[in-house]
Amino acid sequence: MSHTEAAPGSSLSAHRRGRELAEAADGRTADVLVVGLGATGAGAALDAAARGLDVVAVDAHDLAFGTSRWSSKLIHGGLRYLASAQFDVAHESAVERGILMTRTAPHLVAAQPFVLPLTPLVSRAQASLAWAGFRAGDVLRLAARTPRQVLPAPRRLSGTEARHLAPSVRAAGLRGGLLSWDGRVTDDARLVTALARTAAAHGARVLTRVRALELTGTGARIRDERTGEEGEIRARAVINATGVWAGTLADGIRVRPSRGTHLVLRSQRLGALPAGLHVPVPGETNRFVLVLPQGDGRVYVGLTDEPVQGGIPDVPEVPETDIGFLLDVLGSVLDTPVARDEVVGAFAGLRPLLDTSKSGGRDGAPARTSDISRRHAVLTSADGVTTVVGGKLTTYRRMAQDAVDAAVAARGLRTGPSPTAGLPLVGAAAPGRLRALSAPPDLVRRYGTEAAAVHALAVRDPGLAEPVLPGHPVTRAELRWAVEHEGALDESDLLDRRTRIGLVPADRADALPVAREILERTATTRP
Repeated sequence: MSHTEAAPGSSLSAHRRGRELAEAADGRTADVLVVGLGATGAGAALDAAARGLDVVAVDAHDLAFGTSRWSSKLIHGGLRYLASAQFDVAHESAVERGILMTRTAPHLVAAQPFVLPLTPLVSRAQASLAWAGFRAGDVLRLAARTPRQVLPAPRRLSGTEARHLAPSVRAAGLRGGLLSWDGRVTDDARLVTALARTAAAHGARVLTRVRALELTGTGARIRDERTGEEGEIRARAVINATGVWAGTLADGIRVRPSRGTHLVLRSQRLGALPAGLHVPVPGETNRFVLVLPQGDGRVYVGLTDEPVQGGIPDVPEVPETDIGFLLDVLGSVLDTPVARDEVVGAFAGLRPLLDTSKSGGRDGAPARTSDISRRHAVLTSADGVTTVVGGKLTTYRRMAQDAVDAAVAARGLRTGPSPTAGLPLVGAAAPGRLRALSAPPDLVRRYGTEAAAVHALAVRDPGLAEPVLPGHPVTRAELRWAVEHEGALDESDLLDRRTRIGLVPADRADALPVAREILERTATTRP
């Protein structure tokens, strides 16, 4: 691949979408149809295509439109599942974290340090329990064969060290801290984009703005949301990977959505944060609010775990009760509590937890969604539709593998085992190669080996080197790249998913004219 080009065959664009949608709906029969292009659906499209199958993957909206863009941006090693004795889920999480960090996406997933400040609100017994948990997490790392140089060991901190790593924490009564490490993805939506583009490079037809109106074991009735035209896509196997919406397309699927809310703060509000924070939730033994510095002038504070009743919205709203809860817990450790008007944005995602209660989630169901297992499930309906539900971002690859295994078995397709545990995503490379790239470090963290190609756009056209917003790292070249190579079709794709500018409404409003200008300019150069 040239340093000024996209990975061969991986570019998604409006032109490619139009051509491949016409091919997919022309009456031919694909091997696999995947519905849903979040992490699991894009992962399933990649898994099936990498096995040599003919794949069509559709989403009613955009890549990572649903739950996959609303995560904490963490690639968890499974520590929380040890506390509830879900040892298989914990081990699976640690294994999948190691695969992302060392093989498939080391350009997007790196180690993130966290400090648990030992304030007077944390008893010595609680501190001992937390330390035992962090040590157990390191055993998980060892069992998953993730190298120590990738994820360092946990250790105890003195009061001075804790204050250095967490300067905004109240000094009075601070008796030290506990330092631990986990995986963190630069951007969850960018991970999904890399998955979809890697699938496209293996021949998958990746189609956004294509809604599945009805699924059967042999295909789907679909509608092009850009034109309103309806048609049919035929397939030998069908995978429903629509997350919290899975039950609307397949019978017998009951999902209990759980809302996870995050706040967005300006970085200067909490000062320099060399590490994230674990802030214990008062009255809980194994629950924390996380403070997550993003490196782009913002900090996320999350998250909640609240059951959701009623209909499932396309974009979940954030209730004031969630905001108040997170501010209260955060304020318990800060010198100066964060005021409500200092929250510049907030977002919520819905976890697609599988409801296995006999009563459909009423009597006899777990009292809290935090008590429901994060284990994923793959279910095949009587008419042959394979649905994958549950799980979490970290384990998307294993979920996708299991879904494809089940679909090809149910429909009698001949194919080999999944190769995705060793298949690098677009942009992936070893750390040494990434450090040697001739591109700004901010771009390397978001684009990996393609950073030089993104940077070349700005070199050829200095106007594209300008930031989209003053003080924000995203440049106009990145928006141009998103339209030409990442399948962005409109302003929302650019601001809300290919970049995260839209998480702050005021920033989104300021950036909107630039996004429109880039779309108009790029339209004149499309083939």
